[in-house]
Amino acid sequence: MTPDHDLPDRDLEGWTIAFDLDGTLVETQGDLVGTLNRMLVREGHPPVPMESARKLIGSGARALLEHGFVAAGASWEEASQDALFDAFIADYIEHIADESHPFEGVVETLEQLAERGARLVVATNKRTDLSELLLGKLDLTRHFAAIVGPDKVSAKKPSGAHLKEAVLLAGGEPTMAIMVGDASPDVGAAKDADMPCIVVTFGYTQIPPEELGGDVLIDHFEDLEEAIDGLLTDLYVSRALAGL
Repeated sequence: MTPDHDLPDRDLEGWTIAFDLDGTLVETQGDLVGTLNRMLVREGHPPVPMESARKLIGSGARALLEHGFVAAGASWEEASQDALFDAFIADYIEHIADESHPFEGVVETLEQLAERGARLVVATNKRTDLSELLLGKLDLTRHFAAIVGPDKVSAKKPSGAHLKEAVLLAGGEPTMAIMVGDASPDVGAAKDADMPCIVVTFGYTQIPPEELGGDVLIDHFEDLEEAIDGLLTDLYVSRALAGL
């Protein structure tokens, strides 16, 4: 039997929890797809249905724009024009928090993790300025030691460099970090960084969440603390057994 002192307690001091943004912390579908559809209509194309476009979210604004135009029957070349992308960003900034909102349980869970001593950071493929604007409008910025988009790191997810550098920018240690995300770039980055990964099942992914290869699946944000505790228990047990 593993001694009690080898198991984690309620203290998370020294641990950093890294979060994806869209589809993990915040439901952003309405505003992102709203902007996409306004661009489509502006260019003379039909809008894409809100729910069918959900799976297009998660790989960045340019990928959403390009895939959305292709899904509507437009050409990839048209969708990839810089002027169209600039118009997309300008429109999205104007409407960034019209419908977007934290998923249920996010605020309470972030507060509880902080009370237990965890350091929190956002590691997202959304541009840093857009991420800061969105989180600020939703009064979520106060929870995070750093908000790190791809423009702040040497390589974006699924590169593990994104997570490692985000954790360091937040003042944490990458060997004591856990990733929380909803899609393949999150899981891929966690594996590349040798971090455990918790996958939420309510986000944006073209691959079923159970097939992404994460360490733990959670259906509700309120389940996150239990998932973290389970991962740390397994970690401490494996370390104790390795020392036998």
